[in-house]
Amino acid sequence: MTTTAARATPTTAPVTTDPVTTDHGHRRITARFRILLWLLLMMAVGLVSVATTTRYLLLQDVDKRINRLLTQETAEFVNFEERGGDPQTGRAFTDPAEVLYAFLERQFPDPDEELIGLERVPGEPDPRKILQQHDVPGTQPLIEDNHALRQIFRSSASSGVLHRAEGEVRWAKVSVAQRGASPSAAFVVAIHPQAEQERVNHEFRILLGISGGALLLTIGIGWGVAGRILKPVRLVRTTAAELTEQDLTRRIPVRGSDDIAALAETFNAMLDRLERAFTAQREFVDDAGHELRTPITIVRGHLEVMGDDPADREETIRLVADELDRMSRIVEDLLLLAKTERPDFVVPEPVQVAELTADVFVNARTLGERDWQLAEVADVEAELDFQRITQAMVQLAQNAVQHTTPGQTIRIGSRVDGPNLELYVADSGPGVQEQDAEIIFERFRRGSFRRGARGSGAGLGLSIVKAIAEGHRGRVRLDDTPGGGATFTLVLTESQVLEGSPT
Repeated sequence: MTTTAARATPTTAPVTTDPVTTDHGHRRITARFRILLWLLLMMAVGLVSVATTTRYLLLQDVDKRINRLLTQETAEFVNFEERGGDPQTGRAFTDPAEVLYAFLERQFPDPDEELIGLERVPGEPDPRKILQQHDVPGTQPLIEDNHALRQIFRSSASSGVLHRAEGEVRWAKVSVAQRGASPSAAFVVAIHPQAEQERVNHEFRILLGISGGALLLTIGIGWGVAGRILKPVRLVRTTAAELTEQDLTRRIPVRGSDDIAALAETFNAMLDRLERAFTAQREFVDDAGHELRTPITIVRGHLEVMGDDPADREETIRLVADELDRMSRIVEDLLLLAKTERPDFVVPEPVQVAELTADVFVNARTLGERDWQLAEVADVEAELDFQRITQAMVQLAQNAVQHTTPGQTIRIGSRVDGPNLELYVADSGPGVQEQDAEIIFERFRRGSFRRGARGSGAGLGLSIVKAIAEGHRGRVRLDDTPGGGATFTLVLTESQVLEGSPT
């Protein structure tokens, strides 16, 4: 039988907060889940370490208490043996069994403690039990275990640990002998630590249970806190997934002042730069298409109607050449405006402003037959881009030529006004109407009233001047010239005057 597999339709994976997601066919653990896993691992290690250390310390305390009790009981017996006497005769004991009996019948053992008196019987393998006091409920007393008593009685050590099937026994022994004879009896203290150890283990299990509850509580709190902290990160991912070339307006809400808020601010700043770059690109394409369409149409129209007459051909070629030159200037201006978004558009360096002003004046005099005047010069050194400022000033001079007639005055100068360096071009033309003061600095925008003869520009010159001024963190100011006309001033507010003084 032949089967046909259905073709998978590509889909965009939705943003999810599940611990495991699928991305390009690979399983991936989210940052939220990884944070929770590391938190749980560290807490689990810490809580288990605390519980284990607590159990160890409690068991050590049990061992110390048992050793202290064994030492105390044996010391009391030794003291009784050395200083005590027979209660019937009032004299010192002569029989080891009597010492043991007299001491033991007055003792009250602690819980889980046995006090035993043993005596050697000639010819018998097991010692005889003289008397025993004990309080070991639920556990087989040592007195009933002859094998264990024989091991303790015959041991050369004064204390030790006996391991039985019923549990561990800690013991201490004091040998008793008639004066001048070998030991024939022994006082034995035995302690069963199982109950104390079980209490410690019970507390250990309770501590583990509390730790488990704390871990479960941590899972809930940690999951919520991690989700809250990482919410801006998920917004970054969602926003990045939804960004398109047509819509770059989405931004991430910034709350607080922590690292996540700083990440959101950085991402928003990146989107601002990206939006400006795409906007500049679209404006460049739109402006180029808009401005180049007219000369292309003119060139095509003249070529289509061009006849065989030599004079007609010559006129057509001249018109086509003029339109091609105009197209070339438009393209150069558009390329220049496109570069204004680059960080290296302006490269400041120490410049002699007087030399810059003089060069601008010399270059401007070739633009047209006007009454050119060098009004004033700032004899200072400043940080600016010599080439860009010259380009802007020459553009302002060209604009002044286009809006004046031969013989009219155009003044060029530079000065220092407080912290600002100002370079200006003032003409004596008709001036700029108030409603045109703002729009003339926009791309492809001209004033509603032409101040002079119509030029061949595309309305990009003042846009370039504005871009150069803003590249120096300055601005272009438009004022009326005293006596009539317009004065365009580059106000470079961030240009640092290094030395010198205005002249």
